[in-house]
Amino acid sequence: MYEKDGERYFIVDEHIHFWDGTPANQANRYGEGFLNCFYDYHRNLSPEEHRWDLEHFQKQSEEDLMRDLFEEGHVDKAVFQPTYLTDFFVNGFNTTEQDGALAEKHPDRFIVNGSFDPRDGELGLEKLSELAERWNLRGVKLYTAEWKGGSKGWKLSDPWAYRYLEKCQELGIRNIHVHKGPTIYPLNRDAFDVADVDDAASAFPELNFVVEHVGLPRLEDFCWIATQEPNVYGGLAVAMPFMHTRPRYFAQIIGELLYWLNEDRVLFASDYAIWTPGWLVESFVDFQIPEDMAGEYGQLTTDVKRKVLGLNAARLYDIEVPEGLGLQVPRQRETGPVVGAERNEEVLR
Repeated sequence: MYEKDGERYFIVDEHIHFWDGTPANQANRYGEGFLNCFYDYHRNLSPEEHRWDLEHFQKQSEEDLMRDLFEEGHVDKAVFQPTYLTDFFVNGFNTTEQDGALAEKHPDRFIVNGSFDPRDGELGLEKLSELAERWNLRGVKLYTAEWKGGSKGWKLSDPWAYRYLEKCQELGIRNIHVHKGPTIYPLNRDAFDVADVDDAASAFPELNFVVEHVGLPRLEDFCWIATQEPNVYGGLAVAMPFMHTRPRYFAQIIGELLYWLNEDRVLFASDYAIWTPGWLVESFVDFQIPEDMAGEYGQLTTDVKRKVLGLNAARLYDIEVPEGLGLQVPRQRETGPVVGAERNEEVLR
């Protein structure tokens, strides 16, 4: 856990990977380009002391991952989000099976999510059932822009996607993480559009739709959808590093999210290994909305930060929060603007 100024924070990193982007696993120039695009994000948005060379970025060891997350990264629990990309990588970029093998060695540290692709039809439904039974799935990660043969993407509103979401309900998989963020070479920008989230969230109110990367660069579209769909959440992967390079831009992002969604539906995510969680956690605990923007967005309270950094994800995944690391007893609402608090009857200290 992380402690600063006498305050303790339970950290759940809801978006991590254990990938193999090495040249030996790159099936073609698209695999190479995909990995290098990730590396550009890492290099351009990370503080200099946290930048890696390309070889280390391509693949991390088990020892690297455990150190980066749990020894130096302040993380208490992490959620694996697979990204198969089998058209670009020989053995897949980051599969449930790869993640699961590591999680079996450290069951107290990891939650394993699965994935599905509705273009796989009936066989894919069988595979999803097998993954759910094998890994006790509570969530799936979906990549609507992933290429498959001649197809360059799919939508959550597709009839076969509905079949798979129905199957998730049947299997007790309730957390649906969807990559809806910046374009990644060579995937198509339009295939990451957030519009299909609106359709699916309305049709499946018992499922939680976690929009990874909060729809960037479509933040406004995402917020308008999420304010009408109470089962839509925002994952902060990609957004958080802007605390370093463009703090006012990050203040706008977090301010808009907390205004439209409130502080109960925003989730911390490092997107490891694009970034390591340690500096992100430390920066967020220290972060405050600039004074000249606070009139519109308010200020971030300690309890808002606690929720975002771990308590919200803990609720979605039924993670037990150690005594003393949750929210304290209610007290009277403070005067003045407090981000997200205007939607609650009281502020929790």
